[in-house]
Amino acid sequence: MGALFASNSLLDKSADDVVEEGLLTSKDKTTIMIMGVDERDDDVGRSDTLMVATLDPKKDQAALMSIPRDTRVKIKGHGWDKINAAYAYGSAKGGPEAGEKLAQRTVEDFLGVNMDHYVVVNIQAFQKIIDAIGGIDIDVEKRMYYEDPWDDDGGLIIDLQPGMQHMDGKTAVTYVRYRDEEGDIGRIKRQQKFMKACMDKITSPAIIPKLPSVIGEVMSSVKTDLSFRQLLEFAGTLKEAQKNGLKTEMVPGKPLYIDGVSYWIPDLQKLRTTLAETLGITLNASEKAQLERTQHEYESSIPAGATSAPSTTKAKSSSSTSSSKNSSSSKSSSSSSSSSRSTSRSSSEGTSDHSTSSSHAGSTHTTAAPAETAPAAPTRSSNTAKTH
Repeated sequence: MGALFASNSLLDKSADDVVEEGLLTSKDKTTIMIMGVDERDDDVGRSDTLMVATLDPKKDQAALMSIPRDTRVKIKGHGWDKINAAYAYGSAKGGPEAGEKLAQRTVEDFLGVNMDHYVVVNIQAFQKIIDAIGGIDIDVEKRMYYEDPWDDDGGLIIDLQPGMQHMDGKTAVTYVRYRDEEGDIGRIKRQQKFMKACMDKITSPAIIPKLPSVIGEVMSSVKTDLSFRQLLEFAGTLKEAQKNGLKTEMVPGKPLYIDGVSYWIPDLQKLRTTLAETLGITLNASEKAQLERTQHEYESSIPAGATSAPSTTKAKSSSSTSSSKNSSSSKSSSSSSSSSRSTSRSSSEGTSDHSTSSSHAGSTHTTAAPAETAPAAPTRSSNTAKTH
């Protein structure tokens, strides 16, 4: 067990964790990138969920920032794309580890904040963790019915009734993956609601005595640079933060359609100012001026033809464009059958996570939506440069 306890605190920084110039960092708080990936044996997948947890172990405070997967960002080496494409691009070139590194680099560049740690969870690990804590109680807010013919090796069907329900791991996955007319925003609301329910369960009197075994299950199921002891401290901080009120936020912004494809366009000034406050950092005049320039550069990068509502004509053409683009990315990542599958899924997800919905037995019946990646723009200078 000695190796598991190698790190003493969440605030301990790795000796080789050198902060890239321009990224905010705090000595008294720690940032953790939490990424849920939708990957299979024959498909590198994309990041399906992106959150950043900011913890203050000394004050027992925590904040959770959700990043819409449609967020338009600049990915190093790949240009402008949706943020969830970073993991796929990296994995296609160098496997899952490269995918994690590119995703982390993209998140850091986008937020202008250094990520001290990471946790990567795939669907199978998510199910195991929920089952390890005995399931989760969730008040399902409405009838949920959803079909995705391209997903889950033959089709994904989500079928949930409204009201309080006890969910095992498999059912919980369907709840957090459900898509409706609210698109990415609705999913984030449910994911944050689910995270709070998880924290309630993990910090409950019934689970606390079992935490070491639960965290052992977590460590065997996820990819993380957190030690066993750090995960215990993570859980302890969340327990106290629940009492103080866990702060949950989403990247501020608005939806926009570019060539028929929906993106979430962030308000970088508001976002980075909020993150600086969360980290307890006051931006100086120079940093504020740099932030204004970053915002202007980002807005200038948006094509003139972008619209607030989808264009029927552009949506049709974007389907083939998205299919072609994702096909070339998939081919470099795996076999031809994997490429075909990945392209099909990306095309079906294609134009928008906000679009198609129809009535099904008094419920919202939604059809699938896409995924891609992010912009770079640091805010604060540091003396050293972080290598990924």
